[in-house]
Amino acid sequence: MQPQGAIFLALPHLGPILLWLLTRHQMSGWYDNPKKPPWCPPHKVLLAGWITVYFIMGYASYLVWKDLGGGFGRPLALPCGLYAVQLAVSWAVLILFFAAHTHGLALLHLLLLYGLVVTTALIWHPINKLAALLLLPYLAWLTVTASVAYHLWRDSLCSNHQPQPMGEKSD
Repeated sequence: MQPQGAIFLALPHLGPILLWLLTRHQMSGWYDNPKKPPWCPPHKVLLAGWITVYFIMGYASYLVWKDLGGGFGRPLALPCGLYAVQLAVSWAVLILFFAAHTHGLALLHLLLLYGLVVTTALIWHPINKLAALLLLPYLAWLTVTASVAYHLWRDSLCSNHQPQPMGEKSD
């Protein structure tokens, strides 16, 4: 790995680090308070998941950058520009979910992010197949995160919402 690889590995972590530095006092204990589904991962698992995904994304982006010759030339505009947009949306999701506690907006951004990641993988596939495949764990993680955001959003709209067993009608 070239020395620039370290920059690509670190870049995805800048947003979460800045978010934590700016909002760490507001975020302490918040995730443990909302009523969450029983399958919802604990805060530390959620944190470890995001850290892992960001390292994988960084390495994948490095592979694409390296295969396109490095630098900042025209061939990098679409694959790296799309990656930059999805990284910015990913950081926005973290802000909406953890700092602003707006689960509905976080969910909408997660759906947008899902489309951006799929598009990025399709653009990256002809350049570097491994880089495109490395985005698959990210898509799986986004699915988990979106389902958590959906349940928190739904429960915030209907605070007395109780899931009904199949076949029973609610009043």
